[in-house]
Amino acid sequence: MLAGREEILGDFEVALEEGLGSPGRAALFTGLRGSGKTVLLNALEGRAHERGWAVISVTTRPGVAGEIAQTQIPALLAQHHPGGATESVVTGGNASVAGFGGGLTREQRDRFPVEASLRSGLTALADVMAARDAGVLITVDELGTDGARDLQEITQVVQHCFREGREVAFVAAGLPSQVSPLLSAPGTTFLRRAEQAHLGQVSDADVAAAIRGPIVHGAKTIPDEALRAAARATQGYPFMVQLVGYHSWRAARGVDTVTAEHVEEGVQAAARRVGRLVHEPALSELSGIDRSFLTAMARDEGPSRVRDVADRLGVGGSYASVYRARLINAEMIYAPGWGVVDFTLPSMREYLREHAVTELAMDTPRPRLAASEETERRHDWPSPTPGQPPPDPYQ
Repeated sequence: MLAGREEILGDFEVALEEGLGSPGRAALFTGLRGSGKTVLLNALEGRAHERGWAVISVTTRPGVAGEIAQTQIPALLAQHHPGGATESVVTGGNASVAGFGGGLTREQRDRFPVEASLRSGLTALADVMAARDAGVLITVDELGTDGARDLQEITQVVQHCFREGREVAFVAAGLPSQVSPLLSAPGTTFLRRAEQAHLGQVSDADVAAAIRGPIVHGAKTIPDEALRAAARATQGYPFMVQLVGYHSWRAARGVDTVTAEHVEEGVQAAARRVGRLVHEPALSELSGIDRSFLTAMARDEGPSRVRDVADRLGVGGSYASVYRARLINAEMIYAPGWGVVDFTLPSMREYLREHAVTELAMDTPRPRLAASEETERRHDWPSPTPGQPPPDPYQ
């Protein structure tokens, strides 16, 4: 079950049916790790396949544009072209005395050579698919600056196909922290104009349906109280929905009912796995001061006051506000109210508390800023505006 994404899937199907000029034929999705970006791309590809479209699916990296041109497009042309992958070519001839008994020499050559350019290949594939009343969908996962040049080439070719009236669609997805630099880089106008959507939390009703549905389908039951506990523990986070459902089901093997005890066991197992697969890599990408900010937040049972976090770090409010803004932009935290922040990812607080190094940091008074932190502070410090009062650091 793909919970909570029905509207996106429906809009995409409409875009394929509407034809040329539909704004939904160029879409860009962002979301946190575990928000279901890759799963959504897979679902969109499935909807395109159902309509007979050819699908090119890649992950952003250097050289990916060449891979599409030299490998994927020729393979799809060989699959969908009515003439097949090869063609017969006359390479020579001979004749006997008086012109009798002559013959021609033929050999098989690839109809679609691998050295074709990305633009010529995509144009040819789109024309072949148009003859079948279909088109070409390109999906690009894990957008990042590492493959910016290739992404620019791909989007420019897709834009040319749009202008030429060819049946092509483009969908991409990535982390907000990776997508944001791309949108501000030169040559990415196509991405900025694409339909953009952020994959946020799934509603309580959709979470409950996503957990109950597979359980019932598997000939088990789950009481409403246990279902509410499971849904509440996920906080609407798609990956957590999947893990809580799976581990709760696993805990109830051999019985017909998934009880509250099974759910509690499932939630604990899910939290441990989210810690390894989501929290650990997310924290590894942050600076030391960013992690210290989160560590200070983890001491609270709920939303943290920015003033308290600054006091725990032993820094001024303006300094703390810089890292508050950084962490909000990275979608590690959010501001549920004035002067307070909370974790975006479920069970992040518990993960930080359980981590041995973090526990040590939480119990140890913060020392004077190290030289490297002072350097980072100078780089991140916002320039004051002459004649203007400083901003409130706790907003």
